[in-house]
Amino acid sequence: MGKTVYLILENGRVFEGKRFGLSGEVTGEIVFTTGMCGYLETLTDPSYYGQIVVQTFPLIGNYGVIPSDFESTKVSIKAYIVREWCQEPSNYRSEGSLDTFFKEQGIIGIYGIDTRELTKVIRESGVMNARIADSLEEKDKWVEAIRDYRIVDAVNAVSCEQISEEKAEKEQYRVVLWDFGAKQNIKRQLLRRGCTVITVPGKTTAADILALQPDGVMLSNGPGDPAENVGIIKEIQKLCEARMPIFGICLGHQLLALSQGGKTFKLKYGHRGANQPVIDLKTRRVYITSQNHGYAVSGKNLPPHIRIAFENANDGTCEGISYRDIPAFSVQFHPEAAAGPQDTMFLFDRFLQLMDENSFRKAL
Repeated sequence: MGKTVYLILENGRVFEGKRFGLSGEVTGEIVFTTGMCGYLETLTDPSYYGQIVVQTFPLIGNYGVIPSDFESTKVSIKAYIVREWCQEPSNYRSEGSLDTFFKEQGIIGIYGIDTRELTKVIRESGVMNARIADSLEEKDKWVEAIRDYRIVDAVNAVSCEQISEEKAEKEQYRVVLWDFGAKQNIKRQLLRRGCTVITVPGKTTAADILALQPDGVMLSNGPGDPAENVGIIKEIQKLCEARMPIFGICLGHQLLALSQGGKTFKLKYGHRGANQPVIDLKTRRVYITSQNHGYAVSGKNLPPHIRIAFENANDGTCEGISYRDIPAFSVQFHPEAAAGPQDTMFLFDRFLQLMDENSFRKAL
């Protein structure tokens, strides 16, 4: 703890800091998140798989580790970078410190880095790869190796391995949660609304999902390049052909768009944090949303049956889609929040309405 460590960026910039958590060296894609709260939800969000996460809020660790706030059972990030790390958390719910938690999870932490300057570099140069190293003796060799790093097979790495079911207290619907790296609060919001949730792995086929006779399917968030998931995209297309009611969030939004002829592209530095403004293009109302993604659906040359429903107020990128010929809609942001504002929780109710209107299970 406190040992000097170096952060080597793909463009050759070097930042010096101190260690906490696990010792060692690691390479990953470096990204920043602007959330002012919810560092535990950030750490346990599977969408950060393969990434070194920079927290722009300066003080992290002050309320310790609270397992009931976790969004998954494990940490998928490669490493965590903060300006100031609180070594003595103070919160009545705390069950430990970040240092101990990181050692248990096998995660490297760095503190004492100028995260403001580091964030500016990423904003200006774009997302890049980086390596955490104990020395600079072989820096030139590492820069070449850093550039070659790629996040691959991300969904399979974070998805569940088998089907599980959690019943609602008063079941009104049966929903399949297709797990591409799902946050737990998606399941909580469905259960709260009377949905029994059947969670299935990313490798599940459309035929297997239809055999479960759900009222609808939730396409979850998750990590990586959406276009890499060719097999999943084909299976989603089959669900659409069967007219299954579908709600997609984040990666699920992108995969649904790809299955219907849309295109995706990588953003310069992504949208990550709990303060992203989006515009409902129908009502012109602005919502503040929680987001975590590095790719987006292109708003150009969309098929006629795809309508952009939400737009990012900062850069104009697509934030949501409605479909004219299938019972489906999707959003790029996280209506379940965790952490973040709850402005768009009504979208879960819209999904329930969609299932009511289409009555897929009752029609079988």
